This record gives sequence, C-alpha cells and structure tokens, in this order.
Amino acid sequence: MERRRRRVWWAGGAVAAVVAGAALVWFKPWALWVDETVNEALPSASAPVTAPPPSTSASLSPSTSASPSPSPAPAGPTTVAQGTFISHEHTTSGAVKVVRLADGTHTLRLEGLDTSNGPDLRVWLSDAPVREGKAGWGVFDDGRYVDLAKLKGNKGDQNYPLPADVDWSTYTSVSIWCDRFDVSFGAASLARV
Repeated sequence: MERRRRRVWWAGGAVAAVVAGAALVWFKPWALWVDETVNEALPSASAPVTAPPPSTSASLSPSTSASPSPSPAPAGPTTVAQGTFISHEHTTSGAVKVVRLADGTHTLRLEGLDTSNGPDLRVWLSDAPVREGKAGWGVFDDGRYVDLAKLKGNKGDQNYPLPADVDWSTYTSVSIWCDRFDVSFGAASLARV
C-alpha cells in the first residue's frame, strides 16, 4: 500500500511538473520583466530620379549645347496621420504616425513607445474605434484589421512598412495586440494631418 501511494505521488508530481512547464512556455511570465528597446531612424527612401534623355555631341552646335535640366529635389518624409497611445491591458504610451516617404510608399512609425513586453505581441492596423478601459481591450479583432508584423521591441522608435495593396486610410486605429491572449496592450486613434 505504501509503495502504491509513493507511485501516485511521483506520478502526480510528474504531471504537475509537465503542466507547470507548459504553462511557463505558454504564458512566458519572464517577458514582463525583460525590455527590448529598438531605436530605428525614420526610413529615408529617395524619390525616383528621371534621367535626362541621352544626347549626342555631334548633333549639337557650340551655341546650342544642352545642359541637363536639374532634377527635382526629393520631397522628405511627410506625416499624413498620427495619434497617441492609450493604455489597455498594460500601461502603454508613445506616439504613432503614418509617414509618406519620398518614393510614395508609406510606413507606420512608433515613436517613444513604452509598454510591457509579452508573448506574441503584434502591430495591428484596425477599423475598430479606440475605447478607454476594459471595453477597448478586445475590440480590435472584431472588424477588419491588418497584422503588420511582430512588435520589434516594447520600447523605443520603430518602423513598419505598410503593404502597397493596403489602403491604410480605411483603418482608424493602431493596436499593440497580444495574439496569444486576444487583448490589446495599448492603442491609438489615427487622425489625418
């Protein structure tokens, strides 16, 4: 009887260890105390330059020598929408911008982001309204959203290129979304500039 009781204890202990290990892998509680800081510069894509048409020196007389017309200076990055993060499941602050680059592409830029780290954090564009409190924690997967990428770091400045086939202007918010637990860590409304 004593021997059977020991086997039950060992089996129970082994099951508890497996469950505890699986829980640790799933929840990753250590991520809450480990910060990942990213400090990316704003991308500076250059505008496409049109080359002047080729010319031949034999066809030009000295009085009509052609000088290439100056290329237009590329326009710098322009902020076309922006917002400020509010906290949801975790305290979150910072700013978000949609920036049109000189080549016409767009990037989503997070500036001064400060949130908790966690498992499976994503950057989402969404058509959901940003609501304060618990009412806003889980709304971002109710409608249309675009999963841009895994969050590069829970602190700092970072860039996420917007796909060319996505009309970013139809999305009104950005969420730092925990895909593992279907909850927003923080979100920002996007207002056109």
